[in-house]
Amino acid sequence: MPGIPLQFQQIVGKLRQKKGICSINAFNQSHYIRTRLGLILFEVQYFIPACVKLIPIQRFMQKTINLKNLIILISCAALLASCKGKGLFAKKKDKSDVTGWNYDDKNRGGYQVAKAKEQNTGPGLVLVQGGTFTMGQTEEDVMGNWDNIPRRVSVPSFYMDKTEVANVHYREYLYWLNKVFDPTADPINQKILDAALPDTLVWRSELSYNEPLVEYYLRHPSYNYYPVVGVTWRQAHDFCLWRSDRVNEGILMDKGFINAQAHLNGQTGAGKDGNFTTKAYLLGYDPPPPGKTATSKKNNPLKTASGQPRTTVTFEDGILMPDYRLPTEAEWEYAAYGLIAENPRPSTKEGKRGEELAMNKQIYPWSSKMTGLRDSRHGSWQGTFLANFKRGNGDVAGTAGGLNDRAFWTSDVKSFYPNTFGLYNMAGNVNEWVADVFRPMTNLDADDVATYRGNQYKTLKVVDPNSTDAASRYEKDSTGRVVMRDVTDAESKNRRNYQRGNVINYLDGDSLSTASYGYGKTTLISDKSRVYKGGSWADMPYWLSPGTRRHLEEEQSLSTLGFRCAMDRLGSAEGNKRKTGNWYKERRQKK
Repeated sequence: MPGIPLQFQQIVGKLRQKKGICSINAFNQSHYIRTRLGLILFEVQYFIPACVKLIPIQRFMQKTINLKNLIILISCAALLASCKGKGLFAKKKDKSDVTGWNYDDKNRGGYQVAKAKEQNTGPGLVLVQGGTFTMGQTEEDVMGNWDNIPRRVSVPSFYMDKTEVANVHYREYLYWLNKVFDPTADPINQKILDAALPDTLVWRSELSYNEPLVEYYLRHPSYNYYPVVGVTWRQAHDFCLWRSDRVNEGILMDKGFINAQAHLNGQTGAGKDGNFTTKAYLLGYDPPPPGKTATSKKNNPLKTASGQPRTTVTFEDGILMPDYRLPTEAEWEYAAYGLIAENPRPSTKEGKRGEELAMNKQIYPWSSKMTGLRDSRHGSWQGTFLANFKRGNGDVAGTAGGLNDRAFWTSDVKSFYPNTFGLYNMAGNVNEWVADVFRPMTNLDADDVATYRGNQYKTLKVVDPNSTDAASRYEKDSTGRVVMRDVTDAESKNRRNYQRGNVINYLDGDSLSTASYGYGKTTLISDKSRVYKGGSWADMPYWLSPGTRRHLEEEQSLSTLGFRCAMDRLGSAEGNKRKTGNWYKERRQKK
């Protein structure tokens, strides 16, 4: 065998004598084979263990070539890894369309721009896709109030709670208040707790035995998921603020921007200093201890202008959610109808165009039976009531063995069939507070998009305008919230879009209108009169129509009145993975 060492030829000869059976003495040693492949000289050391057959030289040469390819592949992979983020393999940075400067580049000023993100759906919410509808009266005005004149308006997309806020949810709020504002640590905190408690005495009636509801309705687990009642408009508003802060606080802890254990330990009994609020956090007012993600150079996606990890989140990062709030009257009424069900061909995904059509005008929130109160579908549901309401005098539930709505008072917040937006009990069960201040003619006076009455503009109260430290520039109230002040008329007089800070009674009760409201003398309407809608377990069918409206002072409550929350929708009106506006393919210009 020319070119093969004599020692290797002897081993091959021994193999032939033993007919392919390995010899332990012959093969427990190392041998060197030298062979020339093209112009490259390879020296391969091989070890042949005992009882392994010697492969033919042709197969050995083939395996040597495969080893060469493997070495080349590993070398290329190592080269790619070493060039990651540099040179040819560097990630191209986004640029400004107006200056040409790079975003997120510490060598070009360090201006940080978050990638466009979809808005996450908050806990308990569903998307209500906006649109146009006729707001107001849908049937005869039997009350003769003429305060819901029909008018076409547009409602932008928003989120809304799928159910009314239940007792268990409100007790969670009370538990948190008691934990942070512990009255045993500071007796002043007792006022904060008392202000949040629902008025359970609303169940009392002079000629009715309702004491069991007074004692047990809010607290007993049998009523956990029944709607909370006895809550004033102001208490519902404060609940929304608390809920906003808890959701954003949870997001920051879950993502590691807040040290959860240290933060929660510092909250207990700390009063206003232990109350995390989103506004205070964004202002940098007493920030909580940063978590692992915030202090990590590797895992923190947020950077300072110099490229170092940023320990606090800003709203521009797209991590925090907008505030929970009470829905406006227009939003609530639009959501209650669920008119998307009247569109025979709605758009269900990007690129699939829907029809701009509404087939029927509904009276009630359900679309299966536009004008009736019973389910008309065949099967076990046929003939069942679609809401919890009062059928007539002395009849709130029907007869034994065949109860019609199966509830003498309120019922579970997920009882009865939801409307097309997925919202439960938008008619019956309990009325619901909305954000609007009541005026009889609001439907005629208000804007035709995002209709709302109740604006009282506010801004941050600056204590020390010369300070850049949030803790000394601003101040907190007794609950730990950053203090806001009313915008004055003097600050507003030179504006074109509004000239007063408080415009609650704009065009209806102010000096420009001919209307005046002497509360308690000539009317029960004031600037604190808030709208409620929806009908309740104690109401006749007339009040189940979303177009009906009533009002109550914001410091008062009822056993038939609860609430649910809403949230602004940011971005595309049709929801996530959808675009805003119509997009057309670009065509090349013909020469």
